Amino acid sequence: QDYVRAARAKGLAESTVLVKHALRNAILPVITVTGIGLADLLVGAPLTETVFAWPGLGRMLVAAVGQRDLPVVMVAVLLFAVIYLLGDPRLRA
Repeated sequence: QDYVRAARAKGLAESTVLVKHALRNAILPVITVTGIGLADLLVGAPLTETVFAWPGLGRMLVAAVGQRDLPVVMVAVLLFAVIYLLGDPRLRA
């Protein structure tokens, strides 16, 4: 990418280029895919919790949506937003 090439042209150390330029921009797709995997987990978790009669967060979140328990749903959305914000420093500004 151009920004990595520009950082190298400035004479920055390779580790600085990787950490501050390449990894920062590469982490966002990882977080997105992790979020999708977490959504799959939330769909699969209530099924597993129901089949094996285990108490868990998956069933609680599904029940909260079904009962329109907005504070629980809002906390889950807030948690995902904070994780996404921590992963992408460009969103902090």
